[in-house]
Amino acid sequence: MGNEDFRRELNNAIDNISGSPSHGLRDRVRSRLIETPSRGGPFWIAGVAAVTIAVLIVGILFVINPNRNNAIIGGVGQVSPSPSASPSATTSPSPSPSASPAASPTPAFTCANTAPITTQQPANPIAYVSALRTGAHAGYDRVTIEFSNGEPASIEVRPQAGTKFALGESGQTVTMAGKNGILVVIRGADAHTSYSGPRDLKTNYPRLVETRITEDFEGVVQLGLGINGPACYRFSVLTNPTRLVIDVQAP
Repeated sequence: MGNEDFRRELNNAIDNISGSPSHGLRDRVRSRLIETPSRGGPFWIAGVAAVTIAVLIVGILFVINPNRNNAIIGGVGQVSPSPSASPSATTSPSPSPSASPAASPTPAFTCANTAPITTQQPANPIAYVSALRTGAHAGYDRVTIEFSNGEPASIEVRPQAGTKFALGESGQTVTMAGKNGILVVIRGADAHTSYSGPRDLKTNYPRLVETRITEDFEGVVQLGLGINGPACYRFSVLTNPTRLVIDVQAP
């Protein structure tokens, strides 16, 4: 076999190696073969054969290399695996704030007798009337009776026709201003220990025209209210301070 035929077959063998490890290696082998002087002899043929075998071994090792697919042409390096996505944090819904307790509804106005209110105050202490006030508001006129030393034992409110009231157990009566009246009976109270204000309050309110203490004896206090019109009212006991409020419905 001539040198030219040998070089041609050697080039074909190099080209047929799958997955050549380096274009530079192939070119250097070819260049070396071309630059080698044309000479016979067994030493030159043996050297070429050794180079060919080395190239074949390198090519085979490259083909069977399991990490060959991870190589990047151009010398950049190995492809790093894409990081796995971090699990998204689960956001638990914030608990809705608890609703504030609803305030006690304001009682409706009534024009009839109501049952007495019995408080939780023990029977021993006497609630002392410490203040007596009146005031006009939108839709009603108010009487406020303030107590010290706790609440009275019971409270009763009674509307009546006319404005004549008894003055305690004396048998005397008094006629107050207005057309109709409301009698307030408070048991377990007195209006002379702590209270020294006026005992008859006359006003020019739309409905409430007069408020008077008509009895203060042996733990019972009574007040008469003179009303200019229908004697419709509502009442309740409030705290801080302890007080009885009576609202007379006004036009």
